[in-house]
Amino acid sequence: MTYDNDRRRGLLARLRGRPASRSRGRRRLGAAVRLLAALMLAGGAYTVFAPGVQAQDTALSGAAAEGKALFDVSCVTCHGRNAQGVEGRGPSLIGVGAASVEFQVGTGRMPMVRQEAQAPRKPEVFTDDETRQLGRYIQELGGGPEVPSGEDLSEGGNLAAGGELYRINCSQCHAFGGGGGALSSGKFAPSLKPATDRQIYAAMLSGPQNMPVFGDNQITPEQKADIIAYIQENLNHNQDPGGFNLGRYGPSTEGLAIFLVGIVALVFTTLWIAGKS
Repeated sequence: MTYDNDRRRGLLARLRGRPASRSRGRRRLGAAVRLLAALMLAGGAYTVFAPGVQAQDTALSGAAAEGKALFDVSCVTCHGRNAQGVEGRGPSLIGVGAASVEFQVGTGRMPMVRQEAQAPRKPEVFTDDETRQLGRYIQELGGGPEVPSGEDLSEGGNLAAGGELYRINCSQCHAFGGGGGALSSGKFAPSLKPATDRQIYAAMLSGPQNMPVFGDNQITPEQKADIIAYIQENLNHNQDPGGFNLGRYGPSTEGLAIFLVGIVALVFTTLWIAGKS
């Protein structure tokens, strides 16, 4: 009799324990599902808010893949693995476009030798093809302005209109003769003499250093061609038919030269008259 009672009590205890065991199993399963959902949500948010990483995962064209190989060797130290910049070393390149790369790399300003107020022009490290491969990689990475194809970007440009646009928008910094000039904080506007058509166009699109950006809404592509034609024909290839150019610094040097020559001539003329009398 006692044995039967013990069996019944054991059976009842086991029956009462089954719902508790099932409840713990459901809780564990629910916790696992919630953890998986949280991980998926975090991964989706990271993908959305990390455009550089997302762009890296997309397929690159052949030229961009070559540019990425060059970037990983020569640029990653300052601009980061995904071109998102490194604090204290180099800015983000996401969105700057191929135009900025073509200007900075094509004129030898990048890679920089050292951190200073402004990157000066120096002999190029990369060939033209390598520069355009780097530009294609940055373009596909984050988009941005691009220089039109071709080498002669001043074809059909109006010299008179280009001269007017240059005097209004460019001469304040680059001087009337295109020789450049000093700016604030150790910066300067460089001479335009060694610049090619593509480099001038890229500078207008990207606005390097202190230069403002002249997008197609500010200066149309036709007006850009006019400015380039004026710079290349009247400033860079003109043979100074008027005589000695006095450094092409504008009316200041001309006025100073006239003043000094005139004063010296007047002094000698005065002394000559006084001696004769």
